Amino acid sequence: MRRVVMIAYTFPPEGSAGAYRPLRFVRHLRAEGWEPHVVTSAKRIYERYDPELLERLPAGMQVVRVPGRDRWMALQAWRARRLSRAPDAPVAVVPRGSATAASGGSHLRASLRRVVQTAQDWRYHPDTAVGWIRAATATVVDLCRRDSPRVLWATIGPVSSGTVAWRASRACQVPYVLDFRDPWGLGYYDAEARRPSWINHLDRRTLSAVLGGARAVIFQFAAIAECYCRAYPETLDASRIHIIPNGYEGDMADPEVAKGDVCRIAYTGTLSTYYAYDTLLDALVGLKRHHPSEASQLRVTFVGDALSQLADAVSRRNLADIVAIDGPHPHAAVQQVQRDAHALLILGRETGRKGHELVAGAKLFEYLKARRPILGIVPHDETRNVLVRVGSPLVADAGSPPDIEATLRRLLACWNNGTLASLLPDRSACASYSAGHQTHALARALDGASPFEPYAPGSVDVPPSLRAALGSARRRGDMDGCTNVRESGRIPTAH
Repeated sequence: MRRVVMIAYTFPPEGSAGAYRPLRFVRHLRAEGWEPHVVTSAKRIYERYDPELLERLPAGMQVVRVPGRDRWMALQAWRARRLSRAPDAPVAVVPRGSATAASGGSHLRASLRRVVQTAQDWRYHPDTAVGWIRAATATVVDLCRRDSPRVLWATIGPVSSGTVAWRASRACQVPYVLDFRDPWGLGYYDAEARRPSWINHLDRRTLSAVLGGARAVIFQFAAIAECYCRAYPETLDASRIHIIPNGYEGDMADPEVAKGDVCRIAYTGTLSTYYAYDTLLDALVGLKRHHPSEASQLRVTFVGDALSQLADAVSRRNLADIVAIDGPHPHAAVQQVQRDAHALLILGRETGRKGHELVAGAKLFEYLKARRPILGIVPHDETRNVLVRVGSPLVADAGSPPDIEATLRRLLACWNNGTLASLLPDRSACASYSAGHQTHALARALDGASPFEPYAPGSVDVPPSLRAALGSARRRGDMDGCTNVRESGRIPTAH
């Protein structure tokens, strides 16, 4: 059995979306002839604490939890514990936009929070996990010398995980594979937008070095690969690129659902301010106004984090009779909510954000497993592309309340007629996103073999929101020196 050290900053009992991709891989790698050892962060502060996920780890698998040493982040953990009033237990971060975070906040406090956040973004780059790099690297090096793994694997974000793999690889001469779970370094995230150009320049050089040393680089979609190839042409070549989207684990559910008294639509997961839901609410208002009898048959339930702003928007529109809002549930309970629904709702990101077209939320792939009609209210992004690929017919333009209203009426008509099965995505197309299939593709990357899905540069275009940014980066010469970074073997940032 070949060994792989997997560097995953986000890992159970963290229950946020980023933990599920490495969890799926570690559960299936043994079937591919790989024994995973995991190096992750030792946290007392979690975005979503879900200890039930620990029960899903393979028996006997080694997980090493490495604490980061940073006084400021320790202070943030202490403040979060005070807010939770549970000082001796792991805590969940209070999401931005939640009732707790928003209560009692004055304009002055809000301004101070923005100043502190900006200062934190300047200090902590490429991300807030930078204080974890040194200790995690030492741990990985120790594992390499003791267990002689064939390869390292690092999931990004955070980018700091890739830096750990880069440093440990150079120390032990063990190759590494990068797995980009998120489009870091392309200007998508708020922290990148708040930083001055000289810091972003340093971070791009860091990422360039990390990309240049990798045995293989995994992206979720071809459009993401195209963006990185344009941004880092000196250090990233197509032959090392593997395309492995997110996926789901387990068998697909039974599609049979009792009709019930109302048609139930469920949204499960975090609903940050990045997601566009106003047009859905406007469509529900239109449905109540134009077709009140149909609206009375509909219930839309949101289960997850960061729902307070949604609750306010629902209240302003007098939609409490249609829209129900619940808090976060453990993963098993979320799956039950999905099984009880007649349809599942997926939303797109706000179109004003650079790179919004590159994202398809992890919940989408869990929806494929649930075998329910999927109501996609999305722009032209990767979420829409996946829905089209699996033959899902309930796709509405996120910018058009009339289109959303018409799609809701189509769902209600099928529910009333008992023909919801006609709205299901194609089963065989959904099966291509199974965890077993994705892990088989990962094993090829770990082996240094050619990818199952070769990437051809230029086969897809850069999304419209990133064309100007990627073009201007090349014109400014921000990528100058990338070749030298590879040759010198030195990351040009002092962490």
